Amino acid sequence: MRHTTLILIGLFWGTFLFSQSSKPNIILVLADDLGYGDLSCYGSKRIQTPNIDAMAKEGLRFTQFYASSAVCTPTRVGILTGQYPLRFNVSTHFNDREMYLDNDVLTIPKLLKTHGYRSMHIGKWHLGGLNEAHISDRKNSMPGPLQHGFDHYLAMIEDPQYRGVAMREKRFYKDAGKHLAKDDTILPEDSRHWTNIKFDEAIKFVKSASKSNQPFFLNLWLDAPHAPYEYSNDEALAPYQKRSQGQDLLYRGMVTHIDQGVGKLIETLKALNIDQNTLVIFTSDNGPAYLGSPLHFKGRKTDFHEGGVRVPMIAWMPKTIKRDQTTDVISNTVDFLPTFGSFAKAKGAKVITDGMDLSSVLKGKANTLDRPTMFWEISTRYANSGNYVNVTDVRMTPVANQIALNKQWKLLAIEGDPKELYNLEKDPYERWNLLELKPEIATKMAKELKAFLDAPRKENRINASYEIK
Repeated sequence: MRHTTLILIGLFWGTFLFSQSSKPNIILVLADDLGYGDLSCYGSKRIQTPNIDAMAKEGLRFTQFYASSAVCTPTRVGILTGQYPLRFNVSTHFNDREMYLDNDVLTIPKLLKTHGYRSMHIGKWHLGGLNEAHISDRKNSMPGPLQHGFDHYLAMIEDPQYRGVAMREKRFYKDAGKHLAKDDTILPEDSRHWTNIKFDEAIKFVKSASKSNQPFFLNLWLDAPHAPYEYSNDEALAPYQKRSQGQDLLYRGMVTHIDQGVGKLIETLKALNIDQNTLVIFTSDNGPAYLGSPLHFKGRKTDFHEGGVRVPMIAWMPKTIKRDQTTDVISNTVDFLPTFGSFAKAKGAKVITDGMDLSSVLKGKANTLDRPTMFWEISTRYANSGNYVNVTDVRMTPVANQIALNKQWKLLAIEGDPKELYNLEKDPYERWNLLELKPEIATKMAKELKAFLDAPRKENRINASYEIK
């Protein structure tokens, strides 16, 4: 299964003059299945995340930030390409054998590389090309992280007999180190916990990169707190031992384990004296599954209500980003590519993107964005995906598989047929379906959604090019 798009237009190739001081380092930390309500800085009363809370206290917290999908792979496509995953007909998570993102598409590391950056991907990939057969015969198989622009990567081999079996037997985080690949070389077994391996490798990369005057991009994609819920460490579990047990205890520990890693990463930046020149982003790929919390929002993973797509997002960069700020600017994971391009001073680079440059928001120079309607689509295969639904949830039926969102108005549809309309400004928890009360708004948004879905996904994207300012 092939997914293609146009590559960038008119980027400046060649030799670039840069210095560590002139271009900021960029770190993106992506949690997996972390809910909007799973961090104490977002209202959690059941999980302690002091280090991520400190990031929020020292930086900018988004309250209306959206993942590109309510499931894993499409969001990752949106992050790397800056385009809606619909552009590539990606609406479901990839299998580990046949599906992949073609490497003729502009990605964040490709863009940043042309402006002097070195880059590394660490952790979950799920964009194809990390099957053992792909790794051992790259020239005749699917592209992986290196082919998508990263200079280095460390990831678990995504063969079903490794990944799938380990997840089913609830030993994924314990045994992931037995099946690792780095830069298309299969590594010896590593007995460390998978979350520890990733943060240790991230810190190792940061320390190495800091010795050069070359800026870096670190793409740290965690698997946690995605199921299976497994043991993390005694320190992470300690705060919950007296009031939790079983799977719930393990889940809380996994989130706190992430928090521990984030704390060590931030400490490393400060110790190396590069914190002032490093932009750190923390977010999640979609809403929570099973035991995670969407806070007060309706829905969770695979559901297009707010709980499935609204996720935490914190931006941290001392001095550049003002302390203890909150913004309700509507934003999306597709915004990372143009935003990182702006921070990298990629002025004049023309890219194809559905995203918007958030740099003015991060720097406190703007509190609004004139954003056009955003669109989502998820495979109908998830319509009956009750396996992600907590027993306390009530899931709407039939389940919408498309969204159009414009400012406060959100339309949910099934194959273009409007089913629900909400005013998120007045009703963020989607309690009152206004479809019959506001037919003119629903009709207008439905036409806009149809026009987007009917338009060529790739062929006519030239006119959508955007010049980084």
